[in-house]
Amino acid sequence: MTKNNQLNDFVSELAQKNIKNSEQFLNLKKKLISQTKIQPPNNTTILSIYRELKEKENLSPNYYFEKKLKKRPIRSLSGVAVVSVLTSPRPFGTEQSLSCPHHCLYCPTEKGIPKSYLSGEPAVERAKKLSFDPFWQVKKRIEVLAKNGHPTDKIELIVIGGTWSYLPTKYQTWFIKRCFDGANRKVSKNLNQAQKLNEKGEHRIIGITLETRPDYINAQEIKKMRELGCTRVELGVQNIDDKILKQNQRGHSINETIKATELLKDTGFKVCYHIMPGMFGATVKKDLIMFKKLFSLPNFQPDMLKIYPCVVTKGSPLYKLWQNKKYRPYQNQQLIKLLTQIKSTIPPYVRITRIIRDIPSSKIESGSRISNLREVIQKEMKKSGLSCRCLRCREIKDIKFKIGNIKLKKITYSASGGQEIFLSFENKNKLLAFLRLRLPQRFRSPFSALNGAALIRELHTYGEMVPIGQKKKVAQHIGLGKKLILEAEKLARQAGYKKIAVISGVGVRNYYRRIGYQLRQTYLIKNVK
Repeated sequence: MTKNNQLNDFVSELAQKNIKNSEQFLNLKKKLISQTKIQPPNNTTILSIYRELKEKENLSPNYYFEKKLKKRPIRSLSGVAVVSVLTSPRPFGTEQSLSCPHHCLYCPTEKGIPKSYLSGEPAVERAKKLSFDPFWQVKKRIEVLAKNGHPTDKIELIVIGGTWSYLPTKYQTWFIKRCFDGANRKVSKNLNQAQKLNEKGEHRIIGITLETRPDYINAQEIKKMRELGCTRVELGVQNIDDKILKQNQRGHSINETIKATELLKDTGFKVCYHIMPGMFGATVKKDLIMFKKLFSLPNFQPDMLKIYPCVVTKGSPLYKLWQNKKYRPYQNQQLIKLLTQIKSTIPPYVRITRIIRDIPSSKIESGSRISNLREVIQKEMKKSGLSCRCLRCREIKDIKFKIGNIKLKKITYSASGGQEIFLSFENKNKLLAFLRLRLPQRFRSPFSALNGAALIRELHTYGEMVPIGQKKKVAQHIGLGKKLILEAEKLARQAGYKKIAVISGVGVRNYYRRIGYQLRQTYLIKNVK
């Protein structure tokens, strides 16, 4: 018997066992290896053979088997597969770097890398190997995720690298088109064709995130972002104290942040703030007050947070201040205590996506080098009897639940000149699905299609990601999303709105079309009179 046949038989027999836990899986694996005398295969190899056998020989699916062989299963337990791509520091081979024109104190600059990023970061290294070509960044990342056992038909694309809005418009369009081409595995004539192809593609881009600064957001910029398919904007806010922003040479004030936040929400975008504790001029006390203001004042109220504690790197102007002993970043215990306090006050409608950057420890001259900071803080909170209510901490993941115990919850709050309604389905405080409904108070919009419309800014179902077309009893396939949409339509109608609009990703358009929505000016719209 050939080596390949031995491996095939080994995987087939293992996959057909009724495995109930990790211990049983490992014992069966050891037993079969002992019986067959084959060289122990790694889990990636086993998974690859299993998937081939399932396709060719009608091998019955073994969901427990697949789940245990996944590499880092957390990557798709939020309901989507995340693919991050990095822009080029020199678009179209320009001699001068066009990633960002500003000179913030803390921002590292490295030759051949977009500003604020450093070599050694995982996304940077992937991009460098592929000459920053978005087609290959997307295509290769999807292949790696699939190889490690993750479904890749629902892709959340995150574009990083400097300030997106500063890049030439021609490059922006080319870059996003190449991303769609990479997901489609086919080069289209133009962006519109690539988007249409992706609506029914094997790897559908269900959302696009772009990073920019608050002072670049205006009606024209928003129109460009929507044409590209953007659904979420990450704003480099960093702080909401004008004095600290000025000390750090940030180049914008909190007024721009307030205006950008309102304009983005009134056009349906999800808004993520990048916030930096420990900036030059900040103190632990000031930072704690800042975080409380973010969610007590209606002018801010971001939907998501990325927390990036300030550190000193050699390529930043802050390095000289640190050398001259004019600046000292927060030490580990200070930072842990601060973040513990912050996480315990976060509202239940906010998601903390990150609490530390992927900067290699070798690049950090001073500041926290704890790579598993979230885990450390969670342990610290548990010791103190505290808990975090943010969306990420309350995701259902792969926890089993009873459908009869699911409850619909509603939170209403004022934000950016409008009313926000956060609807969620929960089971014992674990989050299965949620929807963000905005009732704007003003009816003027850069898009005439949005005039007089309530806005669904986000709809998300958590739990194990299940490929399109497959049915499995998890949160993604028990109709919670449609129930939330019906509830949102009812609330919009009761509030006097004639129509409701969804800021849909390209890959999700057909989902909304099937329930009565029509595409108008990049939004999916339905009459609710």
